[in-house]
Amino acid sequence: MPDMQTDLINALNRGLDRNTWALVIGDLMLDRYLWGAVERISPEAPVPVVLIDHETECAGGAANVAANLVGLGFRTRLVGCVGSDENGSRLKRAIQALGIETHGLLHSESHPTIAKTRILGGHQQMLRLDREKRVPYSDTDQQTLLRIVHQQLAEKPAMVLLSDYAKGVLTPALCQAVISEARRLGIPVLVDPKGRDYSKYRGATALTPNKRETAEACHADVHDTDALLDAAAHMRRNLQLDFIAVTRGEEGISLIEDHSTLHIPATARQVFDVSGAGDTVIATLAAGLAAGLNRRDALHLANLAAGVVVGKVGTAPIRREELQHELSLESTAAQADKVCELETLLARIAAWRTAGQRIVFTNGCFDLLHAGHVTYLEQARKLGDRLVLGLNTDRSVSALKGPTRPVIHEQDRARVLAALEAVDAVILFDDDTPLNLINAIRPDVLVKGDDYTEDQVVGAKEVRSWGGRVALVPVVPGRSSSNIIGKLSS
Repeated sequence: MPDMQTDLINALNRGLDRNTWALVIGDLMLDRYLWGAVERISPEAPVPVVLIDHETECAGGAANVAANLVGLGFRTRLVGCVGSDENGSRLKRAIQALGIETHGLLHSESHPTIAKTRILGGHQQMLRLDREKRVPYSDTDQQTLLRIVHQQLAEKPAMVLLSDYAKGVLTPALCQAVISEARRLGIPVLVDPKGRDYSKYRGATALTPNKRETAEACHADVHDTDALLDAAAHMRRNLQLDFIAVTRGEEGISLIEDHSTLHIPATARQVFDVSGAGDTVIATLAAGLAAGLNRRDALHLANLAAGVVVGKVGTAPIRREELQHELSLESTAAQADKVCELETLLARIAAWRTAGQRIVFTNGCFDLLHAGHVTYLEQARKLGDRLVLGLNTDRSVSALKGPTRPVIHEQDRARVLAALEAVDAVILFDDDTPLNLINAIRPDVLVKGDDYTEDQVVGAKEVRSWGGRVALVPVVPGRSSSNIIGKLSS
């Protein structure tokens, strides 16, 4: 069974079918940044003077959700409102430049385009200026939006994402119309919610609120994690949701499903700007689910993606290449983590057994790893769910094979073996035999090569005594470290 990182890398590399597309509905805004440096305090008031160097603009709000989806290789359409003004024209051009389909944009005559201008001194946000009209959209605008939504849903998107910034597009009537029609068509609906009343999202597939938003909606203490998650679980049942993913910043993400809550830890990151992180989470979750990942793996992917974007300054979407790089780094770290001490190994084995997994154990020197070793370990892994490899230390290899061995240092041998997909854990042992290690691990299956007989296998009697079994795996003829060393020295 491939490890999680391999599954995720394969899913990203495989990408999405070209006919697969997502529909994002929500509040659109233009994000403008004025970049500069602070060199002095104003003589007019106790405020910093920012010497502006340059300006940038990008599509924000629900458009940033769509930008994240496009960055992950997901064809995306967008439904929302822009004003009939210069900011609206600039926002539409920014959206089109990202490759997002804009047939669903409504040009409102009554509402100006929402624009947020951030002034930055270095990497520090000094001030934000918002331009918006805080009144409901006209009945005409709302009816037009509803008609556009039904037209888009009729073309069967793979996923619908509601990106609510509480700016007026996602009214209770529109949300319920979307959710009802999507449910009828069998289309999942993911919601990044806002406000204190989540009843308008009733019947959606999932919500992705952050910790503060969850506390406000559930009337819970944001500092009491257990109470907060219990309240969120109660809300999930009341709103008839499949799951809730509570994003908790540096604490990771909590996946709340029927009868279970799973915590997915965050990746340690230097945080420059958290704006847009929620957009990245819901977009990556949607892309992961559409690519066939389960909820846990899709949220793990979303966690990694959020860790990347908070390391950037300003609103910036994730790109598939960045996520693939993060997964590669994580895979390397996970491989190194397979080499462990006995206390850590026993804790992992206990967790594996709790999950109903069978433990396979084998041991050896594995000096100069070759194809015969790899084939042997792959065959051993197939006899259970987890393969633990006991590796002889340099001292014990020398005791067995003579003073010229091993050729490869024990830590190097351990690291190479940990990189093999078939191996779940590597532990060094210094005894002349692995008997003490076998008694500590108590494997379900003890494996050796068929160049042994069962009565020659150390630990065979003990493994049988607790209901385990001994398996002899065929060795590949003509493959041995001794042969390789002989060729090198001849």
